[in-house]
Formats: sequence, structure tokens, C-alpha cells
Amino acid sequence: DRAYKPLNWMSPPCTLKEGTDEEAGVWTVINKAGEKLIITMEEVLHDSTHELGVDPGLIKDGVEAHLQELLADRIETLGEGYTLIRREYMTAIGPVDILCRDADGQTVAVEIKRRGEIDGVEQLTRYLELLNRDPHLAPVRGIFAAQEIKPQARVLATDRGIGCQVLDYDALRGIEDDKLRLF
Repeated sequence: DRAYKPLNWMSPPCTLKEGTDEEAGVWTVINKAGEKLIITMEEVLHDSTHELGVDPGLIKDGVEAHLQELLADRIETLGEGYTLIRREYMTAIGPVDILCRDADGQTVAVEIKRRGEIDGVEQLTRYLELLNRDPHLAPVRGIFAAQEIKPQARVLATDRGIGCQVLDYDALRGIEDDKLRLF
């Protein structure tokens, strides 16, 4: 109801062509399908160009792979006495993000997500069922680790005997919190 529907989405990749001297103030954007969007400026008050060097492209920070690598390097974040067995432990249904042992020597499978939702708990549950069939690893318990864990996911994980661990990305990177604190 009353929603704006654009006439042209200009799906990437797009190119921008500036007008010639006769067409100053005219820009033409062309997408991969050859569609054009022509932008005409009535008055140009100032125009300048600055060379910024080579575009490094978009670099994502804090993705699941980064969390996995940092947690593997700082496995003691999960608790004192934890030791890493392997990152990306391959199973018949996919790789377990981290396989480690706790202080008591019990095998622990860790599933890492940026946002912990029910799907992640279900995924870890499937891994645990499979890993507990291996007599060399069993018994295997699970930890669901994420930067944010949704309440429904926490309830489901707890109901299935899976621990939950909220990860602080900056703390894993060794960046101090700039907020003042007493302890």
C-alpha cells in the first residue's frame, strides 16, 4: 500500500560515464543488461576530481571465518584447560567449525555463527548425533558460539544440552573496550 516501486533497479555491475564538455552536468549509468539511467544536473556550482589510488574492494570484517580463526587461536575463551583438536573437522554432513577437548578431556564440538539462531542449533545437533557414533570421540558435547544468540536459539540449545557462548569479536582480536569499568 502506497509503497514506491522504482522503474529501474540498475543491478550491478554498473558503469558511470560523465558527459563531454558540451554535455557538462550529464551522467549516464549503464548496467550489465544495457539499461541506462541518465542524470541531468541543472547547475554545477563546483566540480573537482581527486585520485584516490587503486580501489582495494570491499573487505568484510567479523565474518564467521574470522570468528572461527580467532576462537581457535584463543580456545581458552571457552574455558580453562580447553585444547584445540582441529578447525573445520570434516564429517559426512559437513565440517564442524571447531573440535576441541575440555579440561576433563571430553570432546567438544563448537558451531560458530555471527548471529546465533535456531538453524545453527539444529546444525550443531546433527553434528553431535554423527560425532557421538564415533567411539574415538564419544561422548561429544556441543557449544553454540556466536556474537549474538537469539533467545529462542538459547532455549533450544539448553533444552538439548548444548552450551551457549557469546563471543566478543573485539576482545578476541585483543582490542580493549573503551568504556570505563571498575573491575
